Amino acid sequence: MKRILLPAGGAVLATGLLAAGLAGTAQADNTVANADLAKTAAQAQEVVEFWTKSNNAALKGATAFSPDALEVKKTVTGGGYTSDTKPGATAPIGEEKKSAAKVQNVNLPKTIGKVFFEGHDGKLYWCSGTSIQSQYRNLVATAGHCVYDVVSNKEVVSRWVFVPGYYQGKAPWGLYVGKQAFTHYDFEVYEDFDRDYAFVTVYDALAGSAKEPKKVTWDEFKKYRGEKFVKEVPVSREEARKRLDPHNKDVYVFKGGTPDEAVGPNYPGAEVTKHEVTAAEYFRARSGQGQGRKYGEPEVEQVTYNQALEYLKGQGWDPRHNKPAKPNAEFPGTVKLDRAGNSTITHYFTQLWVKKGEDKGWVRKDFYTVVSGLKSGGRLGDNVGGQGFAWNQPSGKYVRTFGYPQGAHPDGNKPYTGVTPKWCYGKTSHKALQIPSRKVEEQQSFKCAVTAGYDGGPWLYKYSNAKRLGYVNGVTSLIADTDKNNRYDTITTPYFDGETNVVYKAAAASWSGKLVP
Repeated sequence: MKRILLPAGGAVLATGLLAAGLAGTAQADNTVANADLAKTAAQAQEVVEFWTKSNNAALKGATAFSPDALEVKKTVTGGGYTSDTKPGATAPIGEEKKSAAKVQNVNLPKTIGKVFFEGHDGKLYWCSGTSIQSQYRNLVATAGHCVYDVVSNKEVVSRWVFVPGYYQGKAPWGLYVGKQAFTHYDFEVYEDFDRDYAFVTVYDALAGSAKEPKKVTWDEFKKYRGEKFVKEVPVSREEARKRLDPHNKDVYVFKGGTPDEAVGPNYPGAEVTKHEVTAAEYFRARSGQGQGRKYGEPEVEQVTYNQALEYLKGQGWDPRHNKPAKPNAEFPGTVKLDRAGNSTITHYFTQLWVKKGEDKGWVRKDFYTVVSGLKSGGRLGDNVGGQGFAWNQPSGKYVRTFGYPQGAHPDGNKPYTGVTPKWCYGKTSHKALQIPSRKVEEQQSFKCAVTAGYDGGPWLYKYSNAKRLGYVNGVTSLIADTDKNNRYDTITTPYFDGETNVVYKAAAASWSGKLVP
């Protein structure tokens, strides 16, 4: 784990957040910690393939994160909040120069979604989260415990991805793989839930299929060293014989069976088929019905110059020694070789009466390599927008919260499916909530009867229904039963103060980039 040390006063190092060599050059606050989630493009693409294979089976199979370690059994209230700096706010994406509307309603913001990850127990979980304003429009706000594994104390979780607008296995705005997670040093080191928030930079969305087949030639197939496969396509014997290279057993294969037996036209059940012959044999044959007689007019096939050239070579023509071409059983047609684009092969047929045998037939082998079909789907903030950010705001203000609850109440009742997002609206308490078991001394809270899965979701201050935008002034941290009736009734958030703003600014100035063109 690499810590970012900031100079006294909370100013971000101008020479780069990851400049560890500068850590000892000034007196520092241990405020910001960060960790790599998917450091390379290869790691990030593996994350996408993991979640999307088999029609997004892993996304559908994840459950709400609800470890026993986060159960809240005792809460008390204390004094109010003391701002460490002046109140401040960063406007949402698209609202940088506009005033926020005061409408309060329940239209769901496009920015919210599910945070999926793999815990160190190997199980798949989700929390809630939201896109938030940042310099590169690449930032997600969620709970710290939805990034750092507070159960096994093994630092960050694995395969972290944000899916805005998630619904029943669908990702309408794409998948955004986490690159770096930023949180407060006290949470990363001491699991202090007064700092249970995280800001995660994400790569551009990945659209398309993680893997898709690409049809290639036999030579390309042989040279390819990655994943590949062969698909057999049934073809008629005539089609196989008519191809320019039917003797190539790598492409056309006879799967066996009893061959046709030549019989007379009066044989019971006999069928007439066409049998390709040379031009000389065709013109010697008579017209009319019967074995060996002409089968219609010659058929002219338009081909390229190179195809005609290959056909001549099949007849034995050697351009180096001007060896004459002679029609044979495999290549009986006559060739017109013309560089002007008028090359043709003329095929001649006579009648052949046969007793049809069992014919499993010819197959053509189509060769495929498996390649990445992923394309860049654009930046998170450009696709869904981003909420603003506010800190050191007074308590006792109305907020609207969002998230995807699924877990059960302590009494076993399970009122939510986690399929669609839910919301709560209310006024935060003037008194700080204290939860000794989680080192909580000054979290904000208000009444909201949701369950696990809702954690990590945003608390939006001054939310505008028309614009579906507001200011993130908290993220759901803990879900508590304060009246001891075995039903969760209260949600909490860390108080967003000046130190939260330091962490946010460090994340908001970090670039992540594209995974694919």
